[in-house]
Amino acid sequence: MATADSYHKQMAVKNELKLRELRKDLPPFCDQFFRGIEPTTAPRTRIAYATDLKQFFVYAKNHIKKLQGTDLSVADISVLNDITCYDIENYLDYLKVYVNENGETITNGENGLKRKLSAVRAMYRYFFFHHAVDNNPAEQVAVPKIHEKAIVRLDENETAELLDTVEYGTGGSKHQQSFHEKNKDRDLALVTLLLGTGIRISECIGLNIQDVDFDNDRIKVTRKGGNEAYVYFGDEVRDALSVYYDKRSSLTAVAGHENALFLSNRMSRMTVRAAEMLVKKYAGAAVSLKKITPHKLRSTYGTQLYKETGDIYLVADVLGHKDVNTTRRHYAAIEEERRRQAKDKVHLRKD
Repeated sequence: MATADSYHKQMAVKNELKLRELRKDLPPFCDQFFRGIEPTTAPRTRIAYATDLKQFFVYAKNHIKKLQGTDLSVADISVLNDITCYDIENYLDYLKVYVNENGETITNGENGLKRKLSAVRAMYRYFFFHHAVDNNPAEQVAVPKIHEKAIVRLDENETAELLDTVEYGTGGSKHQQSFHEKNKDRDLALVTLLLGTGIRISECIGLNIQDVDFDNDRIKVTRKGGNEAYVYFGDEVRDALSVYYDKRSSLTAVAGHENALFLSNRMSRMTVRAAEMLVKKYAGAAVSLKKITPHKLRSTYGTQLYKETGDIYLVADVLGHKDVNTTRRHYAAIEEERRRQAKDKVHLRKD
């Protein structure tokens, strides 16, 4: 039976089992690739690589002339030497629009093509570095240009509207109002925590009761990669958390979920999917013109923190970004505004 404090271990086991299933559909030499990149990649990255490589090898078997009819389930790594950069370019062109095995028309935009190329590149890079293949054709393929999209975030009025909606409900039938009343303390604590700390939805769902430290106004989260960090919260988060925390102490969770902070109506730890749907429901009622997800709440917090402090390194640290350039890309528009304001700050002559 799973222990109550093993959420992240459970997720690690679940991801490992999923990856093993995906690897069964890949050529045997891919096992070494996944073992080799494990120390430097997140589980979800490896799962995404396995999914995309499966698609690549299915395409290779059916469309690359030298590999047509090859049984890739027993193929030697030498088959990678038969693939050229032109084959990979043709693969990306194919992915733009194709019909899958269920007869569905599938399309991929810039981001989808870039992700699928990244999997092929990572595989070739690994084997080329270890001298297992003669060349690296994937490096010769241009990465699809990504056109930046405007970052969606909430302004102050919209943030207040969202929190009001969570607290007072969205109307609806008597049953819906009763359901909201039952869960509003939990929902308000969860949304307020996301907006007031910028933590990821997975970090939020992974919280245990003992991870909340009201003496120091902080929570202990497990970041991507498994590192633990303390994230501090303000009075509004403290108030919403306190109300739910008191209520949570009276709830009896099912076995294996006793320490989970946020519980579902089944008294088990909430799933990421359930939390995403919760945010979608309230945001859809409060801010119908914007598509708001938990990640948008994270962007909203980061934007507000940067506006208040002007410290991009602090924002990167609080959000758990390993590379400050990741943060800088997200808040480039705000940096541009700050640079514009600088023009009036230095006076060359006194009046």
